[in-house]
Amino acid sequence: MSRMVGTVSRGIRAPIIRAGDDLVEIVTKSVLDASADAGFAVQDRDVIAITEAIVARAQGNYASVDDIAADVRAKLGGGTVGVIFPILSRNRFAICLRGIAKGCRKVVLMLSYPSDEVGNHLVSVDAVDGKGVDPYRDVLTLARYRELFGYEKHPFTGVDYVEYYENLIRECGAEVEVLFANDPRAVLPYAKNVLACDIHTRARTKRLLKAAGAEVVCTLDDIMTTPGSAGGCNEKYGLLGSNKATEETVKLFPRDPQPLVDAIQAKMLEKTGRHVEVMVYGDGAFKDPVGKIWELADPVVSPAYTPGLEGTPNELKLKYLADNDFAALTGEALRDAIKEQIKKKDGSLVGNMAAQGTTPRRLTDLIGSLCDLTSGSGDKGTPIVYIQGYFDNYTTE
Repeated sequence: MSRMVGTVSRGIRAPIIRAGDDLVEIVTKSVLDASADAGFAVQDRDVIAITEAIVARAQGNYASVDDIAADVRAKLGGGTVGVIFPILSRNRFAICLRGIAKGCRKVVLMLSYPSDEVGNHLVSVDAVDGKGVDPYRDVLTLARYRELFGYEKHPFTGVDYVEYYENLIRECGAEVEVLFANDPRAVLPYAKNVLACDIHTRARTKRLLKAAGAEVVCTLDDIMTTPGSAGGCNEKYGLLGSNKATEETVKLFPRDPQPLVDAIQAKMLEKTGRHVEVMVYGDGAFKDPVGKIWELADPVVSPAYTPGLEGTPNELKLKYLADNDFAALTGEALRDAIKEQIKKKDGSLVGNMAAQGTTPRRLTDLIGSLCDLTSGSGDKGTPIVYIQGYFDNYTTE
């Protein structure tokens, strides 16, 4: 009988990770213990994925509010600073904002609207349209925003992020002025030194601001690139990808995790004789149609992975073959014809009509999204994900 199971994604339980823990040993042992417990065998091209959170925890990669404040003050002058395009998140940005505010005399907080970069809405698109506001052109003061839209709360968290961020800045001893705009240059009449807090559009934002006459422009990946008093930093991503640890600290994105994935791959080969792929993953990239958020608040889905995860899927669309090339066939004849077509595929399928509709994304982004959904972000206790059969196809027995 032909094999009936394709891709399987398993959450693997692991100990609670602390700074200094040996992740190579812990991850390898956790996978092998799970294999024995659940009765699955390690195979070539299986994928071990480790959440970035435990990598950063093992590294002890944390920064304090005071560390952030000192770096912001040194790089942006400590006076009036435009803080633009932050995402609306108590977990992702609030503690960073606390540090930023402590490093400034005044914060000009400019929020994008109707939503932030990752889809959290301040107001609905319909409300903006109904008020005749053009979010591409119109710059709103806080008074005008309240007059138009009142005090909107996030549908899931129940938080009015405008009020929340405004109060947080004041609590940290800084003055605050709030604006709403989607052109980064709109902040320049209010502040010449700017910290751009967007994630995936940050290079464009910095370029536009500099061309428009900003005196100093930093992005979040410019802050905490060298160790602070807590010892943490990220030379490549700075504050990007950070999460709340305590009310006074953030956990930063892991520093250079490539040696870790390479070492786990080597350890698994030593222990099992199998060549598995290994990656570190953060946020997946997918959109929630109800809450509107599209999740990816990390700078990348995967900051490190073994070479076998490079590239994009190279797949044929089975329903296209069934409905077109082999429309006259049924049953075993159809199955055999499709299997033969899959076996004959050679090289890139770009431009091939039979590949149309297959997901045009990088493997690490697809697998990372699968891992993020598998492990969750709460109390599942499965910071390791083990995937089998991802590279199989309809011909695999």
